[in-house]
Amino acid sequence: MYYKIKVDDLQINIEYGTCADVLDSGKAMVSSHGKGDESNLESGGDHREPSSRHPLHRGYFSGIVLKIVLVSVVVGIIVLLLNQSAVSPTDFFRRSYSFSGNSFSSSPDINHDAHHLITSQNLPSQVKEKKELEKILRKAAMKDNKTVIITTLNAAWTEPNSIFDLFLESFRIGNGTQNLLKHVMVGTMDQKAHSHCLKKNLHCYALNTDGVDFSGEAFFMTEDYLKMMWRRIDFLRTVLEIGYNFVFTDADVMWLRNPFPRFYPDGDFQIACDHYWYNYTDLNNSPNGGFNYVKSNNRTIQFYKYWYVERQHFPGKHDQDVLNLIKFNPFIQNIGLEIRFLDTAYFGGFCEPSKDLDLVITMHANCCIGLENKIHDLKMVIHDWKLYMSSPTGDQRNLTRSWTVPRICG
Repeated sequence: MYYKIKVDDLQINIEYGTCADVLDSGKAMVSSHGKGDESNLESGGDHREPSSRHPLHRGYFSGIVLKIVLVSVVVGIIVLLLNQSAVSPTDFFRRSYSFSGNSFSSSPDINHDAHHLITSQNLPSQVKEKKELEKILRKAAMKDNKTVIITTLNAAWTEPNSIFDLFLESFRIGNGTQNLLKHVMVGTMDQKAHSHCLKKNLHCYALNTDGVDFSGEAFFMTEDYLKMMWRRIDFLRTVLEIGYNFVFTDADVMWLRNPFPRFYPDGDFQIACDHYWYNYTDLNNSPNGGFNYVKSNNRTIQFYKYWYVERQHFPGKHDQDVLNLIKFNPFIQNIGLEIRFLDTAYFGGFCEPSKDLDLVITMHANCCIGLENKIHDLKMVIHDWKLYMSSPTGDQRNLTRSWTVPRICG
């Protein structure tokens, strides 16, 4: 319901759904009084008399005083009534108000400034967290090139004989991967995962997010799953800003050989594929965000910021889907980002298993939904690899050069 109180050139507009009788009566009082004053001042309002005691001036100022009193009374009654209701007077006037015909309301800029103020108040804790992250990165990094291997972990993947145990085992039984384990940094999503990480004597960084519980199994494409994926992208951007290169790996990727010799020397952002259709620079390949090698430079920092922001334009999609949508955007070319796609012959997965175990570097439980299904088939990966490594060269090894997976997955 809309009410207007008008006193000559002074206008106050109020939007609210109560106090109708009070406002109507107040409006009538002000309106009837204002008409008389307007007729008295119509011909002489612009005159300049030297004496302030002129009767016209006394009438003019008396009228103004009376009008102000009347408006104050009406506004006072409104505030009194609002105090008795569920809406506070400040909320009432914040919702909508105008003065002299110009409307003012809460704008996105104001909300942004308020958010910025709150964020600024949290700066001490943010600085502390960043220093802690930098400290852990320094300990985990390869000294010659400031590179770390990063994975994330929540409580659902820490159970005995679960995915994280298989992940660590793959480093121990892999060909030339044992020494890489000391460069693994684990971003833990909850307290249980963090405690489990520390017990494994790994480099552990708490990725807790206020108000979000990441401890349970995040089913594919659920709200918690999406939050977890985007929290990861934002975290990796911070790592790049601090100045560290990284290999990001999902914990359901088995490391069977050292991947660094197979990375391209001229690539800024190198990523595994669900399906490798074309050559290593063709954007039509189908990338998988579960394994990528990223160098820290201005191009990759801009890219990760852009990637994270673009989630707002594609609500309900996870990081990999958004990457597929933005990889053709001219922005990528304009910043000069060099993207390289990793061949599934070396970096395979359940979507497209590598054909030859003599070449395989990693094996990813992609194209597989459900924790138990992943565990079952990853155990088979470990079994296949052990059988392959224990076989002598020659004809007998030839019989073990291919995977028996996926079995349940795929």
